[in-house]
Amino acid sequence: MNIAGREIGPNNPPFVIAEVSCNHGGSPKRAHKLLEAAKACGADAVKFQAVEPHKITIDSDRPEFTIADGPWKGQNLFKLYSKTKTPFAWFPELKQHAEHIGVTWFASVFDRTAVDLMVELDAPAIKIASFEIVDTPLIQYAAKTGKPLIISTGMASYAEVSAAIKAIGPYKFEEHALLHCVSGYPTPVDQANLLRLKYGIRHGFVDGISDHSVGPVVPIAAVACGAHIIEKHFALSYFPDTEDSAFSLDEIDFAHMVRHVKDTWAAMQPAPIDVEHSSRPLRRSLFAVADIPKGALFSEDNIRSIRPGHGVAPSALPQFVGQRTSRAIKRGEPLNFDMIYVSEAMIEAARK
Repeated sequence: MNIAGREIGPNNPPFVIAEVSCNHGGSPKRAHKLLEAAKACGADAVKFQAVEPHKITIDSDRPEFTIADGPWKGQNLFKLYSKTKTPFAWFPELKQHAEHIGVTWFASVFDRTAVDLMVELDAPAIKIASFEIVDTPLIQYAAKTGKPLIISTGMASYAEVSAAIKAIGPYKFEEHALLHCVSGYPTPVDQANLLRLKYGIRHGFVDGISDHSVGPVVPIAAVACGAHIIEKHFALSYFPDTEDSAFSLDEIDFAHMVRHVKDTWAAMQPAPIDVEHSSRPLRRSLFAVADIPKGALFSEDNIRSIRPGHGVAPSALPQFVGQRTSRAIKRGEPLNFDMIYVSEAMIEAARK
């Protein structure tokens, strides 16, 4: 998979996406600051949500449109999305600013007009959020653009994931990625279910994680499980709280996460272990620990396994003990097999 010229896959460092969501707090200026801060923290891309309330729900006071549980319990959907929206009108300037500072951008889409907006602005990718994975007509419409698709799988059954993949069909099948996701806000660490992620990566149908836990531990562990895409909510520490800030990382924690996920990936790569070269001479080996006259017997009193490693291996100790020396040996000399006296009789016996 390739997004804005960046190859994404197990042979490349993790592709880290800073999810802005509603952390701009309704301020386009703050949205621009988030772009700048995410780049400074080492994010590979910044993702927004191309959403306006009337495109994702309707303005209704019926009880069905009131959130029954969770962090937004009691809130009306239309009013909540009115507070958290990222207006379409912002996106031309967000695109311009992202390109000016040199960071990749794209957005989650929630209806066809948002897909059209991504095409109009030539976004390098399109995201399908977990809540939209069941909207296969939307997925198909996005797939037809030919742009790389990233799809989160929170709440989805295997059948629903399969239906989403089928909706992509022939349009851009090789250019899609599935992100393991648990749609809890926040997600307790003990419910991150990384075994499911690991299973999906092993069988080739999951590529990364969209994480809603508090802190950087789960994304780091996900990379150790093989994830090569990391999506994490990002907020600015010096702005007031937003609806999503409780499960977002600020600049310091996000920068730490980026460094640790990339270090974790590097630690898992096959590589020659050059760093051990200077340590090898310090391993144990056999040394004389006392002066031994010529013709005297080697014993565990006058030879021992000690550091450094300039003599023969400690496993050779039984071959020395009880044998006579071929010459005088000084205390501190490393042992070698030439120090063992070999008689004509011993050579003849060896030949037989």
